[in-house]
Amino acid sequence: MTDTPIQHHETRSDICEYGRGLLEDDLTTGTGGNLSARLDENHIAISPSGIPYEEIEPEDVPVVDMDGTVVSGDIDPSTELPMHLAVYRERPEVGGVVHTHSPYATTFASLGEPIPASHYLLSFTGSEVPVTEYRTHATAELGEAAVDALGESYNATLLRNHGVLTADDTLDDAYTVAQMVEYCARIHYQARAIGEPEILPDDEIDRLSDKLDSYGQ
Repeated sequence: MTDTPIQHHETRSDICEYGRGLLEDDLTTGTGGNLSARLDENHIAISPSGIPYEEIEPEDVPVVDMDGTVVSGDIDPSTELPMHLAVYRERPEVGGVVHTHSPYATTFASLGEPIPASHYLLSFTGSEVPVTEYRTHATAELGEAAVDALGESYNATLLRNHGVLTADDTLDDAYTVAQMVEYCARIHYQARAIGEPEILPDDEIDRLSDKLDSYGQ
């Protein structure tokens, strides 16, 4: 990625836009959740800490290096910065990370249950949405747990007793995955309330993932 002030402004603007989207799409409440995007191999932009999403302007979005040092912006980065950095360090192909408290998915996080592929759109994430071990929020340990659960195969994980983390090629892609996780969590919750959901086999999820990769190309 080219490291330019214009790109930084555009990416910081995207974080403002998607942050407001978290509220509009019922993926979080208040100032909960956070988003980030890779600017280049050494820097990310991340939502600021404790500011209502409706009030965040691009210049409020901090830029930090991979050691967590703020290099641009006067407002502290999200307290979940260690978790975001852990993902970027471990998954160099990731360009965007989204953390939500979406209600249906977080219900399964509080149960400590992965979300299986009872709906084909779960193929946006992998064969399931795995669940991490519990770790205290805003710690390096939570980042390690998230990275362990994501491994190399998943684009999303449930943070036990906490929420959801998604990671993908771009911030837009990671946001879409967060929407799909919540949708599939809701469908699975409702299906379980009626009966026993049928789970798609892994080979079908692999086929679906390939189809989604080429969709719209």
